[in-house]
Amino acid sequence: ATPAASPTAPQGLLAPPIHSLPVLSESQRSSKMKAMAKEVAGCTRCAQLASTRTQTVFGVGNLQPKLCFLGEAPGADEDKQGIPFVGRAGRLLTDIIEKGMKISREDVYILNVLKCRPPGNRNPLPDEVANCRGYLERQLEILQPKFICCLGTVAAQNLLETTVAVGKLRGEVHDWRGIKVVVTYHPSYLLRNPAAKKYTWEDIQLLMKQMDE
Repeated sequence: ATPAASPTAPQGLLAPPIHSLPVLSESQRSSKMKAMAKEVAGCTRCAQLASTRTQTVFGVGNLQPKLCFLGEAPGADEDKQGIPFVGRAGRLLTDIIEKGMKISREDVYILNVLKCRPPGNRNPLPDEVANCRGYLERQLEILQPKFICCLGTVAAQNLLETTVAVGKLRGEVHDWRGIKVVVTYHPSYLLRNPAAKKYTWEDIQLLMKQMDE
């Protein structure tokens, strides 16, 4: 008999591989994402976030992406515009994608662990992350990317369900439900610590090498 899965095993280990799910057409992806965006816009699971946000920030980009970038949570600019990564950190991410990787930002999909801005840009609380987890997994099940680049501690630790620091997670390829995952520093961290840009460039080179294989 097959041993029962441990109740403490990370959910990502128990759920089926993303690419074993039915492949959706672009129109199916579009309708599913629109319906979920409407659901997210009305979400009140986190009472504080629902009362302080201007709007939810669902995600943006290509609905048939080879690559997704996963961030932490919306900031003030994102909360105003309803689009992830539009402030200074967003401009740096665009440079990483377009100048570093030589692809268009429109070719990838960009989303966050949280769909609402935490007040004062504080770190997301564990229960907030848990409340939003289902949305994140459903988005990735619809998008079915081959690769995910986690930007920063919150994104990496929550997707991979680990407490290991980004400095130790970066530099290698991880697996989440059959998707290859590369971890690097958040663009906002790079703005505060420009010396770390060289490490992010190493991570992006690792990602590009994987994507070219």
